[in-house]
Amino acid sequence: MLGGVPRVTNENVLVGYDTADDAGVYLLNGETALVQTVDFFTPIVDDPYTFGAIAAANSLSDVYAMGGKPISALSIVEYPGAGDLDALREILRGGAEKMREAGCVILGGHSVNGEDIKFGYAVTGTVHPKRFWSNATARVGDVLLFTKKLGTGVIATALKRGQAEEGHVLASVASMLQLNRGAAEALANVQVHACTDITGFGLAGHAREMALGSAVSLEIDTAALPLLAGALEYALAGAIPGGLKNNKEFASPDVLVAEGIAPALLDLIYDPQTSGGLLISLPEADAAQALERLPEARRIGRVLARGEKAVSLV
Repeated sequence: MLGGVPRVTNENVLVGYDTADDAGVYLLNGETALVQTVDFFTPIVDDPYTFGAIAAANSLSDVYAMGGKPISALSIVEYPGAGDLDALREILRGGAEKMREAGCVILGGHSVNGEDIKFGYAVTGTVHPKRFWSNATARVGDVLLFTKKLGTGVIATALKRGQAEEGHVLASVASMLQLNRGAAEALANVQVHACTDITGFGLAGHAREMALGSAVSLEIDTAALPLLAGALEYALAGAIPGGLKNNKEFASPDVLVAEGIAPALLDLIYDPQTSGGLLISLPEADAAQALERLPEARRIGRVLARGEKAVSLV
């Protein structure tokens, strides 16, 4: 589709959409560049306030994945005109309070009357033009770290089917509500070669983007992957979101899967995440320091010279 869209070149564009990065980066001056992103989606939890807060955390995540600091946001809302306006108010309140936690001011937004409920934000941040992160700059020999657990999509599907245990849902919600700000700030003085947040395309999809953009291959140790409680069991029970199937169909031609990996675990590697963790590519020499600063992070793989496939699951 983008092949037919006119391209306008501009020397101030430091990161565009060429490498499917998390956000765009636009140079303002020698000290400041803008980081810009937008995201919105339908409810994945029942509580309106929580949905609004998760939508905000998810939108903010792209700025953190670029090493930036969010400064302002515009809300995007689709809501039925005849719907419960108290619920809409709670969605907006949840989003606003999460934005306040991030130190990001809401300047306004746009709303439309529609049959579906959709909510999110366009977020603007700032970053030093020589210190932003990209998903297209991983280097051979790097270590791969991941800062959250996988399984939010499968657990949300299990919730919709009435299969999910309350404790598992609460843990998943807590993960989605957690800003990636802490992880980004902890890495501020560590040498990060590449970074991306794991969201709608799942771990496999976003790892594929990093590998292709960087002209390398990523090897992921499936035994080291951190999983949310209950996620593997729900995947085994068939709580598979439609997005997971789409991710697998799209990304699997570029993914090499070793023998013996359980199908349910493979599903979680393609599972679409909401407000997921950061996948970080950094030198081996900095990995220990990063893990010390990020006690929840896990070492999940390494960066290799470009091989037969973009991503290898071992």
